[in-house]
Amino acid sequence: MKLKIALLAGDGIGPEVIEQAVKVSDAVAKKFNHEITWTPALTGAAAIDAVGDPYPPETHDVCASSDAVLFGAIGDPKYDNDPSAKVRPEQGLLRMRKALGLFANVRPTFTFPSLIDKSPLKKERIEGTDLVFLRELTGGIYFGKKGREDNGNTAYDHCVYSKEEVRRLAKKGFEMAMSRSKRLCCVDKANVLETSRLWRETVQEMENEYPEVKVSYEFVDAVAMRLVQWPSAYDVLITENLFGDILTDEASVISGSMGLMPSASVGSEVSLFEPIHGSYPQAAGKNIANPLATVLSAAMMFETGFGLKEEGQAIRDAVNRSLAEGVVTEDLSEGSKAFSTSEVGDWLARSI
Repeated sequence: MKLKIALLAGDGIGPEVIEQAVKVSDAVAKKFNHEITWTPALTGAAAIDAVGDPYPPETHDVCASSDAVLFGAIGDPKYDNDPSAKVRPEQGLLRMRKALGLFANVRPTFTFPSLIDKSPLKKERIEGTDLVFLRELTGGIYFGKKGREDNGNTAYDHCVYSKEEVRRLAKKGFEMAMSRSKRLCCVDKANVLETSRLWRETVQEMENEYPEVKVSYEFVDAVAMRLVQWPSAYDVLITENLFGDILTDEASVISGSMGLMPSASVGSEVSLFEPIHGSYPQAAGKNIANPLATVLSAAMMFETGFGLKEEGQAIRDAVNRSLAEGVVTEDLSEGSKAFSTSEVGDWLARSI
């Protein structure tokens, strides 16, 4: 199979971890007789520095004409520390999601047998955890009208959702639940927020379309608590943009490291695959960042983006071998030999 993949390394550690995902993907392509054409493009702070735009038209054209997008990370301290900055790297990510129609972020959380003792939660709490969040990506408070009043002393951010936006996200949630354990949890704040009441009403209306799925409705604060008490109680969870942003980061530490979890952003056309961690600027250029989340994002790309499940599993198997044999970066080494970012990538490629 011939695969056209847009390569957006981004900022901070993005280029380093993306390089390892490319190594591993090329190894899989060679093993299974595929041909990958990688097309690099600028985004984030790197794009601002180069052309003054965090998501330039040229980058959009590359993404829109590709079969998938593999993305590294976005963000730079020089913008984080400047509240008056008019152009920010994160604006590029939001515009990219909107322009490519990436309305659903798929964020799995699972545990690795060899790392279960590295989680901040007790082993008996997290054993068997295998859940997935579907976070709505292109609506809500991040995209609502925002501004300042009263000479800048009053600020507002509007949260707006339409029934169609809720329905298309919920549809993917129901479909995913049908392919798993037929359990779906709608996370909202319907006791307070009108948008959450719309979410709950819409999902309730859809229940008859999926009679085999058992649906529960929980407030976001209760889910935040139960995620660390008993995460294996959940399977598929759907929620709006802001709640999903917070809860998925909370869930990510269950595995023991944010450097381990992949994600996908999907829509009706091209899909984007990226690690859940940020740009980690403190580690940029030091060759110490954990590349496994990006490598596992490539596995998701093969599996869900291209329907190549055997190829995706080959990557997952290699990652599990590296963890079991201690071929890991310093965040997971705990006093034993720490491998560099590039050494882990080389090892995974050779293993495949």
